[in-house]
Amino acid sequence: MVRPDAPYQRMSDYQSSYNAAAQQHVLSVAQLTAQIKSLMESSFPSVWVTGEISNLARPGSGHCYLTLKDDQAQLRAAIWRNTAARIRFDLQDGLEVVCRGHVDVYAPRGSYQLIIETIEPKGVGALELALRQLREKLAAEGLFDPGLKRPLPPFARRIAVVTSPTGAAVRDFLQVLGRRWRGADVMIVPSRVQGEGAAEEIAAGIEAVNRLARLPDCLVVTRGGGSLEDLWAFNEEVLVRAVAASRVPVISAVGHEVDVTLCDLAADVRALTPSEAAELVAPASEELAARLRQYQRRLATALRSRAAAARSQLDALARHHIFRRPYGRIHDSARHLDELAARLDLAIRNRTRSARGQIDAAAAHLDALSPLGVLGRGYSLTQRAADGRVVRNAAELAVDDLITTRFADGQAVSRVERVDD
Repeated sequence: MVRPDAPYQRMSDYQSSYNAAAQQHVLSVAQLTAQIKSLMESSFPSVWVTGEISNLARPGSGHCYLTLKDDQAQLRAAIWRNTAARIRFDLQDGLEVVCRGHVDVYAPRGSYQLIIETIEPKGVGALELALRQLREKLAAEGLFDPGLKRPLPPFARRIAVVTSPTGAAVRDFLQVLGRRWRGADVMIVPSRVQGEGAAEEIAAGIEAVNRLARLPDCLVVTRGGGSLEDLWAFNEEVLVRAVAASRVPVISAVGHEVDVTLCDLAADVRALTPSEAAELVAPASEELAARLRQYQRRLATALRSRAAAARSQLDALARHHIFRRPYGRIHDSARHLDELAARLDLAIRNRTRSARGQIDAAAAHLDALSPLGVLGRGYSLTQRAADGRVVRNAAELAVDDLITTRFADGQAVSRVERVDD
């Protein structure tokens, strides 16, 4: 049961509490937030955090905003534009990462967040992940399609090489090329092959070669071996697209045998080393001379064989009876023609005789059926003179009708005087 004086007691308690608090220092929201900010930023100046990316946002400012989470908590995080521009791989939701940064309190919202300074994919290096992501992207566009690869010319006369003019790769290439084949002109297109901006320089060199009025027979992109970081320029998208778009067949000779770059996949031919690239673009002069001698022997053998076969065929034709008795075929044909003429005459006579017999039989049959034959046996044919109708019955006539009576020889006209049924 509430006592009537209870509200007044509560007000009194509140007033006492307020008076006690007034004796202490009262902080504003901004002051308290500033103290929290100072405490947290000094306590966590550098911290490593692992988690899964979610709610990734990339506004036009170039900054990245995201949430790091695990199965128990979430942490808001931000990557400023300068740091985001240096990230090699693509950030995406669901990616497990390891981050290093410092804790920052955002006073306007009273929230804290992690400002990321370094970020790496968990379980795999940033370069490996970036390489995998770019490879999948370019493969989906068809830049590595084997059906687009072009063969190299069998004898390259003009060769363009995009590489560092002071590197070991170009020396190895020229040394092997000079030893194997001296019939080619080599144009060196200088470019950096390592470091920031190297990919753009190599791509520009490839495009410059493709703008020449007289295109070379092939184009070699090469450098020596190194780590993944050293060879990274040959995995840059701008370089890979330049290789794929080249009108000149491209040989990629980057690194050693175990090094495979995206430039190798986009090129028409991959060489394991710069020396092998020289072997691919030019035949060995000794091997070519030996091959020519072999072709010479094979050609001479083939010509002798063809000549012997033609001589044998000519001899066989000369022994043919058509050349020994050239008119024999004509005589045989004339004899056969005479036989056919005799058979034709006989057939015509037989056919005429048979036709004449058939005509005589038909005439006899016709005479037997002719009314004239009947008249010849003493019968006569009576017709009405008015309309020529044959009279078969006396009832068809009337007195004074004119009738014509035909005999086997001649006819008579008479008038009916009486009709007896």
